Amino acid sequence: MDFINQDIEKYAMAFSSPEPEVLQRLSRDTHAKVLKPRMLSGHLQGRFLSFLSRTIRPKRILEIGTYTGYSAICLAEGLAEDGIIHTIDHNPELEDFARIYFKMAGVDHQVKQHIGEALDILPHLDEALDLVFIDADKPNYIRYFEIIYPRLRDGGIVLADNALWSGKVLDSEDRMDAETAGIAQFNRYIREHPGVYHVLLPFRDGVMLIGKTGNHQ
Repeated sequence: MDFINQDIEKYAMAFSSPEPEVLQRLSRDTHAKVLKPRMLSGHLQGRFLSFLSRTIRPKRILEIGTYTGYSAICLAEGLAEDGIIHTIDHNPELEDFARIYFKMAGVDHQVKQHIGEALDILPHLDEALDLVFIDADKPNYIRYFEIIYPRLRDGGIVLADNALWSGKVLDSEDRMDAETAGIAQFNRYIREHPGVYHVLLPFRDGVMLIGKTGNHQ
């Protein structure tokens, strides 16, 4: 679901920082060779991720849902010189595809790829996190956040993608599929969480932007 007019979106892209050439190529290759290319972050969201990362200058980023590596490259653009991004995906068939583009973008030395189920991998990533991007299976968003939250530094930021899920979050609960219900439950969970401040942006497919306060549970 598009939340803004396509012409307005094109205008916004025209007046945003240009999409780097390596990401243009990655986008073309993803659309030509990989299933579900709609999962790609794309120019406008990619520049948003890059802007936020450049502003924070994080030392440790976590991404849940690598896909073909587009969003990881955008996030890596703002890493501190000694920074690392851990990116997790359950699909081993895309590991080499993403790695090629990490190298082309010159960020391969700062990217640690993890292949497997995020709920199995996350307990073993014992690092303080500055920035997290969640873009994976929607029914597990709350579980991911519960694992991440204690490791997120005060003032750290979590972005949860697809927070509007093509507008399906407006459906009645009895009409929701598991993915929609997962997003709706996560949005309510964040709204009631005492240790965060947040804003749900009606941007692309919705991005829940969450900051950690010092008011811990």
